[in-house]
Amino acid sequence: MCWILILFMVYSNSPPDSAFQAQREYMVRTQIEARGVSDSLVLAAMRKVPRHLFMPESQRKHAYEDSPYSIGHGQTISQPYIVAFMTELLHPRPDHKVLDIGTGSGYQAAVLAEIMDSVYTIEIICELKEQAESTFSLLGYENIHSLCGDGYFGWPEAAPFDGIIVAAAPEKVPRPLLDQLKEGGRLVIPVGDDYQSLEIYTRESGKFKREVSIPVRFVPMTGEAEKE
Repeated sequence: MCWILILFMVYSNSPPDSAFQAQREYMVRTQIEARGVSDSLVLAAMRKVPRHLFMPESQRKHAYEDSPYSIGHGQTISQPYIVAFMTELLHPRPDHKVLDIGTGSGYQAAVLAEIMDSVYTIEIICELKEQAESTFSLLGYENIHSLCGDGYFGWPEAAPFDGIIVAAAPEKVPRPLLDQLKEGGRLVIPVGDDYQSLEIYTRESGKFKREVSIPVRFVPMTGEAEKE
């Protein structure tokens, strides 16, 4: 299949993004659907968002491989499967408002924005936040609100949220994020140091139901989380 895609990219008379679109479709079928992600809204978003535009130009030929890649500043763009899997765990719906902690490249926020009414995204490294904003503007996203700041504290002015998704791992779940969930809202977050697991917290009658999902590996959460 790889040779077919390479030949397609070299010889096709279609615009360059046509080759990337073919790779996205193949990615969704073989890396995401085949591994159990079934939410139709999530699959449609993964098919639509051009991951290659959220990566450094030198890395774009790898954009639809199931791997994370460096985006500078010690940060990475998550592998497509993890982005899809975590998005599905939010139980996203079109009328939802969601908070994305750790904007990074902006890819996760764009996937969320394809599904939900409004996305609030926070990045502690201001240069990455500005780069992501440029990509959002290029692609015409008007429902993404971005902020440079410490995601540990969430975005209280925009709370409460139907969902919160976190792309950096604290050793303990930040209490402000739990407090900013709506009733029935879900927090999806990697937790741990050397060993991390993906955890899901659902707010039910003012309490929080905890579930533990798969082992993962994310960059550590910096800022206030480092003090705990």
